[in-house]
Amino acid sequence: MNLQQASQCYGPIDDLLDAELFKALGEPTRLRLLSCLAKGGRPCSVTELTECCEVDLSVVSRHLSVLEKAGVLTASKEGRTVFYAVRYKHLSEVFSALAKAIEGCRPKRRSKKA
Repeated sequence: MNLQQASQCYGPIDDLLDAELFKALGEPTRLRLLSCLAKGGRPCSVTELTECCEVDLSVVSRHLSVLEKAGVLTASKEGRTVFYAVRYKHLSEVFSALAKAIEGCRPKRRSKKA
């Protein structure tokens, strides 16, 4: 199958390659914030997360909003404070399914005859 035929062929990988998710994860500050949250293992406020990065609180807030919109984080409000948490199970499922779909695209090895 040539590349033009492959691009027109639908497969499970097409639904899993979410541009919004990869765009959200493709920015170094957002990755640092995700890493801090994941390693911390608990919801954190925007103020707490500002300590992970050397950027302004409003910038951190915007980055967290992008990650939430992409399905990476959840946000909950307590009074005036917003707490963000990693969607561990969701992310694990998304990346596991994507890995499986990518593996499914791998060409089969031809066995060598003796």
